[in-house]
Amino acid sequence: MAAHAAGDADEGNRRPQFGNRLLVDPSHVFRHNAWDSVEWTEEQEAAALRKVQENSLPLTADKQEEYESKARDYWDDFYKIHENRFFKDRHWLFTEFPELNPPRGGAAIQDGTADAEFPGCSATYRVLEVGCGVGNTVLPILQTNNDPGLFVYACDFSSTAVELLKAHPDYDASRCHAFVHDLCEEASSFPVPKQSVDVIILIFVLSALRPDKMAAALSRLARLLRPGGLILLRDYGRYDMAQLRFKKGRCLAENFYARGDGTRVYFFTQDELDGLLTQAGLTRVQNVVDRRLQVNRGKQLKMYRVWIQCKYQKPPGAAHLYQV
Repeated sequence: MAAHAAGDADEGNRRPQFGNRLLVDPSHVFRHNAWDSVEWTEEQEAAALRKVQENSLPLTADKQEEYESKARDYWDDFYKIHENRFFKDRHWLFTEFPELNPPRGGAAIQDGTADAEFPGCSATYRVLEVGCGVGNTVLPILQTNNDPGLFVYACDFSSTAVELLKAHPDYDASRCHAFVHDLCEEASSFPVPKQSVDVIILIFVLSALRPDKMAAALSRLARLLRPGGLILLRDYGRYDMAQLRFKKGRCLAENFYARGDGTRVYFFTQDELDGLLTQAGLTRVQNVVDRRLQVNRGKQLKMYRVWIQCKYQKPPGAAHLYQV
């Protein structure tokens, strides 16, 4: 369950940390393909709100339930069609999230798993990506860091995506464990013990869940983090271009839509994400809006993108809060 057509497929393969290219003179807008930290005018905000309100009538309850019950089928179909050709590898993540490239040769941390047997049980640094798709994050992590103490877990809702990842020539079962997992299913188990993971990655994934299931999903993930561990999240922000492009008849609930292929997407505010992550017992390290103006210089088009980037930490010494 990776990002979709209007998500990180547009972000590019490598880029500097966001916020570095500022549009000072509006007449220079078409000199580059993208500008960072673009402030919206009150008129733009009002126009975006009107556009969203025009398409705010939700589909019937039966239709909404159909999208929910067939969610796995829609994602499987997506990967059967696109395989590993749709998304670019996310090398830019190492700039935004240096925690994905930890110091080599780190000392083992006592987390109570020394005598346990599970994939990666001898690792000194464990990373879990939820919604791994075909490996556009996992594979760059493995390629970039050859530290034998690093172990990466990768799960996805789609069995087709997981099979494609495992079939990739760079997939190494001695350093990575890919598995199918339904984040919304409480009975769906993880292959790692609670409080054993250093970093959990959610890149354009939480937005694919039904809003009323997001809080429980994040709480399940928080239990996997060791004290001091981090959730790294990047997702769609309110009034992103992708939201404003939805036509009537695609709205499932407020700010929640069905794409033409049946996959779904929610558009967040900073406060919503902060509430969800703090409710899961995590503390804010970073919660920023990445407002970017992308331009098509050939067609003289302006495209306003809105993403939210978060880092939230499990408080050191909070182990007793996550035993259940």
